[in-house]
Amino acid sequence: MTKIFVIYTGGTIGMIRDPDTGVLIPFTFEQIIENVPELRRMDYELTVHSFDPIIDSSDMTPDIWAELAILIENNYEDHDGFLILHGSDTMAFTASALSFMLEGLGKPVIFTGSQLPISEVRTDAKENFITALEIASAKLDGKPRVPEVCIYFENKLYRGNRTFKYNSAKFEAFRSPNYPVLVEAGVHIKYNDAVIGKLENSILRVHTNVSNNIGVLKLYPGISPQIVDAVLNSDAEAIIMESFGTGNTTTAKWFLEKIEAAIANGKIILDISQCKVGSVEMGRYATSSALKSMGVLNGYDMTFEAAVTKLMYLLGRNYPKDRLLRRLGTSIRGELTKN
Repeated sequence: MTKIFVIYTGGTIGMIRDPDTGVLIPFTFEQIIENVPELRRMDYELTVHSFDPIIDSSDMTPDIWAELAILIENNYEDHDGFLILHGSDTMAFTASALSFMLEGLGKPVIFTGSQLPISEVRTDAKENFITALEIASAKLDGKPRVPEVCIYFENKLYRGNRTFKYNSAKFEAFRSPNYPVLVEAGVHIKYNDAVIGKLENSILRVHTNVSNNIGVLKLYPGISPQIVDAVLNSDAEAIIMESFGTGNTTTAKWFLEKIEAAIANGKIILDISQCKVGSVEMGRYATSSALKSMGVLNGYDMTFEAAVTKLMYLLGRNYPKDRLLRRLGTSIRGELTKN
């Protein structure tokens, strides 16, 4: 019998509306099961670990990521796959983080949740839960169909570190514009095998040491030197710079001088685009050519969530700086495509 390890962290999926106040309050996992009687007809053996107390995903931290990674490591040999119930607001961050922390992963780790509580009549929770469980259990020739960290939401399975939450009002809460959907569920569950990560004959290695010593510089027309200084002169070891279009910034002399000085002083600066579709193309325009010559790193088509968690992961590995910079610009878990 297929064995799936289910981790219930919290989130809307496990909420019920208080009849007196109307406020959403958490269910236990046992109450969730009561609302999904279909689970009793599925031929899976479920082992459940519930966080106590359960977590609002807005309170997610790297320490909790580490706890999740250790739970997976400790139960890896005895289970065929993992299903994590998680609030949608930071789901893409946690999925991205685990994709880096779980090196050599050979089994499915699938995140899901819902936009409406499982107790609501029109809930999306049941379909998300049941289909995510089916995909986590799926095998082909005795091997897992999807041996990577993914997000399942509203009939689609996405690579976790390619995904972001784009909508809080629709059931289709997530998108992955720069990488194809891995699986689409309709009458049949269709696997896009060409884009699913290949199963490697490697041993799972879990890395729980991450560093949150990073900053974010989001550019906008009229940004002041004082704001730029506040970020660049902070104690952050690395800065994610969210630039315009294909990686462009203002060409103002003061701005470029500050970027150059920060890099000279040892700061790592990673350039990602504010656009959700497309990629940074350093050198396409004069402004990004200048950044490239200074040592600003190309983030290509990484999502913000992937950039944040990849930096945290790499800084936590304590690599020599030259190796860290090389790995930052290389796809290590399928998180970027070089143009």
